[in-house]
Amino acid sequence: MPTSDLDPAIVKLCELAADVAGRTLAPVADEIDQAAAWPSASMAVLAQTGLTALHMPRRINGHEQGLLALAAVTEELAVGCSSTAMCYAMHCVASKVLEAKATPDQEERFLAPIAQGRHITSLALSEPGTGAYFFLPRVQFRSGEDSYVLSGEKSFITSGGHADSYVVSAVPPGAELDPGAFTCLAVERDAPGLEWGPEWRGFGMRGNSSRGVVLNDARVPRGNLLGAEGDQLWYVFEVIAPYFLIAMSGVYVGIARAALQSAIAHLQERRHSHTGDALSAAPPLWHDVAEAWTELEATRRLVRHAARQADAGAADAALHLFAAKARVAQMVNSVTETAMILTGGRGYGEHSAIGRLHRDARAANVMAPTSHLLKTWLGRSLLNLPLM
Repeated sequence: MPTSDLDPAIVKLCELAADVAGRTLAPVADEIDQAAAWPSASMAVLAQTGLTALHMPRRINGHEQGLLALAAVTEELAVGCSSTAMCYAMHCVASKVLEAKATPDQEERFLAPIAQGRHITSLALSEPGTGAYFFLPRVQFRSGEDSYVLSGEKSFITSGGHADSYVVSAVPPGAELDPGAFTCLAVERDAPGLEWGPEWRGFGMRGNSSRGVVLNDARVPRGNLLGAEGDQLWYVFEVIAPYFLIAMSGVYVGIARAALQSAIAHLQERRHSHTGDALSAAPPLWHDVAEAWTELEATRRLVRHAARQADAGAADAALHLFAAKARVAQMVNSVTETAMILTGGRGYGEHSAIGRLHRDARAANVMAPTSHLLKTWLGRSLLNLPLM
């Protein structure tokens, strides 16, 4: 557990997360993957331990932690189960969005239950037609006297159909191309007008219930507006993007770490029957292990540096955040591929743990913001060009 660069409070959270990952998440990771089942029991344990209150204020018994803790805790959980770590990560991002400008009423209805381990939330930003451009939603809201009415469709919602609430992005009619019109609302699980799509059957991350939903004039109380209409671009770059990028980075660092650990154990334990030598005695494999470890370690350090910069409000924090998630996507695919090669035929077995991790890693490049979009933003920023 890499914690030498963390303060005692975060180390304690990492120790708790590692314990839960080892005792609860890892034993059922293969089962969750094979059944494509949402990890309800694992998420319940995370709530019971208080880890789901990572970003809640201390005055309501939360941990009031920021991005560095998010990076470290999600890494520990992903070592145990990628799908559970993804569900947890999306809960953390959405819970931070709920907390960022919460009204007293929202604190009572959303934050307090999250702090008490009674509420799981998630993000509903992606849409079928906008792809990586999650900040240009097509879902529309109409303002009524006591409620908002939402119409449109969302896709790839982690914990879809299972979370207690969802942070939904929408725009007023006619403002679909105006990023400044981006508006966030909290939509509760039992809101009228929600029509969930089929169960998720993905190539990887099979337990995260990444479902779509149609909002058929879904009614949401006016008190569920997060912040104010028209100022929500702030949410995108001050809350959603930083927390999402770090949450995803932590999960994928954990996946790479689990794969490399498994490969190293295989090399140390497996022996050739004709010589009795362990596979770890073969010099060519030393280079592969060294390169994979170096890439993992360097990427983790970039992720945690980006998290620290953003926690401190550094002017150039966005550059490090963009670079970190793009680098993570490249690293996790490389390291899990190396792990597959190092374990040979056993790694390619139908239910091998490394095979599962390799499949889970494939989503790193395509989860919005995609690696292409992040590199575009990074390049434009370095050239002093506007992001959009």
